Amino acid sequence: MAGKRPPNFVLIYLDDSGYSDFHPFGNPPYQTPNVERLAGQGCSFHNFYVTQAVCSASRSSLMSGCYPGRTKVFGAHPPRARGLDPKFATMGQVLQTRGYRTAVYGKWHLGDQPDTRPPARGFDESCGLMYSNDMWEFHPENPKAYEKFPLQFWDNGKITIERVTPREQPMLTTWYTEHAVDFIGRNKSNPFLLYVPHSMPHVPIFRSEKFKGKSGAGVYGDVMMELDWSVGEITKALKAAGVEDNTLVFFSSDNGPWISYGNHAGKTPFREAKGTGFDGGTRSACIVRYPGQVKAGTVSNKAWCTVDMLPTLAHLAGAALPQNPIDGLNVWDLVRGVPGAKNPHEYYAFCTGAVFEGVISGDGRWKLHLPHAFRTLASPGHDGSAGKYVQAKIELSLFDMEKDPNETTNVLDQHPEVAARLKGYAEQHRREFYPNQPAA
Repeated sequence: MAGKRPPNFVLIYLDDSGYSDFHPFGNPPYQTPNVERLAGQGCSFHNFYVTQAVCSASRSSLMSGCYPGRTKVFGAHPPRARGLDPKFATMGQVLQTRGYRTAVYGKWHLGDQPDTRPPARGFDESCGLMYSNDMWEFHPENPKAYEKFPLQFWDNGKITIERVTPREQPMLTTWYTEHAVDFIGRNKSNPFLLYVPHSMPHVPIFRSEKFKGKSGAGVYGDVMMELDWSVGEITKALKAAGVEDNTLVFFSSDNGPWISYGNHAGKTPFREAKGTGFDGGTRSACIVRYPGQVKAGTVSNKAWCTVDMLPTLAHLAGAALPQNPIDGLNVWDLVRGVPGAKNPHEYYAFCTGAVFEGVISGDGRWKLHLPHAFRTLASPGHDGSAGKYVQAKIELSLFDMEKDPNETTNVLDQHPEVAARLKGYAEQHRREFYPNQPAA
């Protein structure tokens, strides 16, 4: 890429969106023309994984290229939490070394201290919330936990709204989008990283006046149509700025739907959902568009993961990798569909909270669950109220994800060699990152 300006990167990362919430991954009862168009102009990845199906852990892996076991960023961090240790470089810091202008507009959730907020972590510009939009005085299950921490809106390192209320929440998607469009217009002459981690459709869900009732499918449908609008505004801005052909656009979600919230949650065709290591939680719909590099209108069943994003973008930008160890690898040949390209990983690991739960083979074919407890839905909530979970357990289990993507049939006994290989990877990972967790 010598002599050529490095590509721009736009990462649109939703919060708790279900795999089936957008056409063409599902068939929801509302229209999502902009996401469909993005898929038609790029590649839809049907086996894209996050490292943990919970907010902070998932975002940390995307931004740092590291597993939660390495960074110790588990679960969803509360207000004023330390978050991702600054000893782990972020994608923003990596790309700044190559002269990139960087911005994040949306939900950060990687630290709420001066040295862990966006301005200190490689982002020239930023606005949004430091954590989830339900961590406020109106929390449906535990409001007292957040009463002393008003939900604040930040803009370039300063608090501009001291207490976000139900009046402001409907504007979050619009505000993030407006900032993103403005940033693109101002930075068309230099390479940039634009990260847009939307607050929606994490509960409580809100949409602006212009989308109320538009979907005919309730509040959730309206929210998804507004997010689709946001995708359209951002991609139109890239075209208007004349940088569309030199920009990689990535679209996905931090994890699967929070099904406890019933009609205020998305859909997934896979087993379980957010907060579990099953594919309903860790497999997210993903689109990558990069004109001339990623073939338009294609579909890929190749597996890859959020930890691979940082090293892959660093490769495209010609930037050096962080000095700290990372777990991701450059998967650019796989993403752009080079014939015969194989995933360079032997395995990907998944966990829930601080519990290591298993591994997926690098090609996505096999998945090994170590024995662990997990939550499963007993009864869904309605209109913003939470439902009820019960605890269940899974024993040591091997699933053939090609034949059984819903993880229903344990084939441990039928494939002892595969099971032994994945158990070896799992034990290696446990010893390195979870030494206090007993071996399976």
